[in-house]
Amino acid sequence: MLQFSIKDFIDILLTALLLFYCYKVMSRTRSLRVFTGIFVFIILWILVSKVLKMKLLGSIMDQLVSVGAIAIFILFSKEIRHFLYNIGTHNILGRIVHYFRSTPADEQTKRYRREIVSPIVMACLSMSRQKVGALIVIRNEAPLGDFTSSGERLDAKISQRLIENIFFKNSPLHDGAVIIRNDRILSAACILPTSNDTDIPKEFGLRHRAARGISADTDALAIVVSEETGHITLAYKNRFLPNVSPDVLEKALIEGKF
Repeated sequence: MLQFSIKDFIDILLTALLLFYCYKVMSRTRSLRVFTGIFVFIILWILVSKVLKMKLLGSIMDQLVSVGAIAIFILFSKEIRHFLYNIGTHNILGRIVHYFRSTPADEQTKRYRREIVSPIVMACLSMSRQKVGALIVIRNEAPLGDFTSSGERLDAKISQRLIENIFFKNSPLHDGAVIIRNDRILSAACILPTSNDTDIPKEFGLRHRAARGISADTDALAIVVSEETGHITLAYKNRFLPNVSPDVLEKALIEGKF
């Protein structure tokens, strides 16, 4: 007689949630068909080796399964890294501390951040009117050392004029991204990973793909000013928020997300 306990229910529920999360991650990339193929292979392996108990075919599939973990880590290295990063960034203790933090301290922090982001917002609006292409990355908690070192080190105080001069069409630093941390412009002309996701709109160019790439690998907030339309687009956690208004842009920069 089969016995079904609460532990079995939790086991099935957690497995289903894990598979659903894997499906969501894979659906954003071209790895979904590979993931589906692996899932079908596992079902066939259980059927052949465990249910029908075919010795010859079952032994062959057993050997493939034994080395399958290494193959999965190779095939899905980027997705696994993104999955582990998401687990690491869910800082429960930090959220509890933030919840009990006093309101005056929050308001003071917001006023300070508003002073920092104001030159960024004004620069983006100015470049938007002039249709000057730009890519600005606001670092949050995740380190961006490799990307910062790929560009020209500035370590300069944020100013509207400096940002506009960096992305001026004849400037030697206008290609690539500007990386900002707190009230400092760390580097310019930085090289970012580009996303190959198929759901990116066709009208979005290389800057948008780079913004999507950095937002998928880190918790950074990326701002793109389109050279063709002048529209401002935000990228955060592998998502786009296109054609944002100045108020939405300022709020996103103050909160570090959208």
